[in-house]
Amino acid sequence: MRERRLGVAVWVKNTRAAKNLRKFGTIHYISKRLNYVSMYVDANQIDETIRIMEKLHFVTKIERSHRHEIPVEYNNARPDKAKEYDYKQEKSQLMALAETLTSDESSHPAAVST
Repeated sequence: MRERRLGVAVWVKNTRAAKNLRKFGTIHYISKRLNYVSMYVDANQIDETIRIMEKLHFVTKIERSHRHEIPVEYNNARPDKAKEYDYKQEKSQLMALAETLTSDESSHPAAVST
């Protein structure tokens, strides 16, 4: 089973030194223009890891990600009426096409070769 990981943004003075953060977790992205590192850290040890990283001379600021706090399941979400209308429209078009195909087959029987 995979360990639970949490996202962390680490603001650094120099992106060359950012490679030293590999030992604390998985580096996802390094921004050279904005001087930050986006990385994942083990959830069980995140407080200790942040405390150690803050002591590094090239780290200026550390921000935790709040993505894990955002709900992804919505209980009272209403269906989109435009999509519902499109599905009904598509279904009626398919039914009409099927009727025309079946009526064409019945009106034109297959020629029997002798």
